Amino acid sequence: LKLVNPSQYRFEHLVTQMKWRLQEGRGEAVYQIGVEDNGLLVGLSEEEMRASLKTLRRMAEKVGADITVLREREVDYDSDVPRKITEVLVRKVPDNQQFLDLRVAVLGNVDSGKSTLLGVLTQGELDNGRGRARLNLFRHLHEIQSGRTSSISFEILGFNSKGEVVNYSDSRTAEEICESSSKMITFIDLAGHHKYLKTTIFGLTSYCPDFAMLVVSANTGIAGTTREHLGLAMALKVPFFIVISKVDLCSKATVERTVKQLERILKQPGCNKLPLLVNSDDDAVTAAQQFAQSPNITPIFTLSSVSGENLDLLKVFLNILPPLTNSKEQEELMQQLTEFQVDEIYTVPEVGTVVGGTLSSGICREGENLVVGPTDDGKFLRLKVCSIQRNRSACRVLRAGQAATLALGPFDRSLLRKGMVMVSPEMNPTICSVFEAEIVLLFHATTFRKGFQVTVHVGNVRQTAIVEKIHGKDKLRTGEKAVVCFRFIKHPEYLKIGAKLLFREGVTKGIGHVTDLQAITTKENGLEESLGPGQLSF
Repeated sequence: LKLVNPSQYRFEHLVTQMKWRLQEGRGEAVYQIGVEDNGLLVGLSEEEMRASLKTLRRMAEKVGADITVLREREVDYDSDVPRKITEVLVRKVPDNQQFLDLRVAVLGNVDSGKSTLLGVLTQGELDNGRGRARLNLFRHLHEIQSGRTSSISFEILGFNSKGEVVNYSDSRTAEEICESSSKMITFIDLAGHHKYLKTTIFGLTSYCPDFAMLVVSANTGIAGTTREHLGLAMALKVPFFIVISKVDLCSKATVERTVKQLERILKQPGCNKLPLLVNSDDDAVTAAQQFAQSPNITPIFTLSSVSGENLDLLKVFLNILPPLTNSKEQEELMQQLTEFQVDEIYTVPEVGTVVGGTLSSGICREGENLVVGPTDDGKFLRLKVCSIQRNRSACRVLRAGQAATLALGPFDRSLLRKGMVMVSPEMNPTICSVFEAEIVLLFHATTFRKGFQVTVHVGNVRQTAIVEKIHGKDKLRTGEKAVVCFRFIKHPEYLKIGAKLLFREGVTKGIGHVTDLQAITTKENGLEESLGPGQLSF
C-alpha cells in the first residue's frame, strides 16, 4: 500500500522480502504501490507516493538493484486530492554474470519481414524499405542475393537494469552488450520458406525457445506457411505472441482486416487463445504480465520496421516479459548430471573443433571430461572441454538451460554429428534404435501403415525412421491417435521417455511423445545387449 518512512526494523524486513522476490523471479520483480492487500485500488497522494518511491529506491540500492516506473494511474476514489497507483519494475544487476536469458524463436511466412524486424531491433536503426536492416543477419551469400533466410541465425538484444535497450547501435560488440545488460533476449531467426521447413522444425525442437514470435505481414495476411508455423508452435507448446509487420504499406482498414482474420483463427476450438491487441504502453505491460501467467493469452502487436511505428511497445513488452521457469526449477536441473545437446559443429582455425548447443541439465565447467555419442555403432567417446563461450564472450561455467559453444581442441570433427549428446561419464546413457511413441496424425493424404518412412524430430535428433508396428490397428487416418513402434534406419540415438516428437514426410505430419525405449546398453568393451525392451539404466 505504501512505504512511507519505515522504521529501521521494518526497512530491513522489506529489504529481505525484496531479495527473496528478486531471487524467485530470477532477478526481476514488479511492485504495485497504492494497492491494499485484498487488491483494492486505494491510491496514494502525491506526497505519500514520492516518499514510497524514495523508500523503494533505498531498498533497491541496498540489494544492488535498479528501479524503473512502468506506469502510473489515477484512481477515482472519494476524495478531493488526486490519488495515484504506480507500478515499478525492480531489476537486479546480476551477480556472477548470470543475466536472464530468454530465447525467442521468430516464425512466419516467407517475406513477412522477420529478419528485417530483428535487424531493426538489434541494430537500432530503421529499415529503408528495401531490406537493408537484415543484411547483418544473413549467414550465406545466397541469402543476401535472394533475401530469404535458409539457415538459423541468432541475434541478441539486451536490456540493462533500468530497462533501456542495449543493442548494436553506438557500434557495440556482442561482449559489450553482454556486460552491460541484465536481461538478454536471444532471437532465433528461422526460415519462412516451405523448402526450408526441416530447418525451421530443427530450430524449434533443438534450441528449446521460451517463446515464439509469429510475424504476419499486414498486406498479405495469413498466407503460406503461417498456419503451419502456428501449428508447430502449438504442437510443441511454445507460448507465442504475434507481430503484424509492414503496417506502413497499407491502409488502416487492411490492418484491421488482418487483425480480425488472426483473431478468428486464434479463437477457433483448436487454438482456444484469447487475442489481446496492444495499442499503448499500458497494454504492453499488461500483456507481458498476463502472457507469462496464462499461455492462453496471445498479444498482437501492429508495427512497422520502416516508419518505426509501435516498435517501442514491442520493446516494452520484451523488457518486462518474465522467464518461464523460476530459480527453484533451474536449481533442480543443475543438480542433475551434465547433459549437453549438440546442435551445430564448426572447425575454427587455431582452436580446433567447436560444438554449439544447449546444456539441458547439470553444470559444465572448463576442463571437464565428458563422453560424446552415440556414434554409428552405438559407442560413446571420451573428450575434454577446453573452453566455453556464451554469446561470443568467454565463460567459465555453463548452467542448465543455457546455450553456448564448447571448444573440444584436437577432437576429430568427422566423428561428430548433429543430434549427439555430451554427458558426464557416470551417467551410463541409454541409446536405442527402436522406440515407441504415442502419436496423433495431423495430416496425411492416404492411410499411414507399417513400413512407412518418416523423418522424426525429437529435440536435437532428426533421422529417418521406419514404422515397424501400429499397436491395435493396421492403419491410421488423419486425426487418429495410436501407439506406434519406430526404428531408426541409420544409427541409434539418445532419447528420453516423455520427449516431444514431430514427424513429417512430404505432406504427412504428426506429433506425439516417446513412451518406451528398447535400450542398447554400452560398456567400455564394446556392445552388450540389455535384458529386453523398456529396461532403462539411468
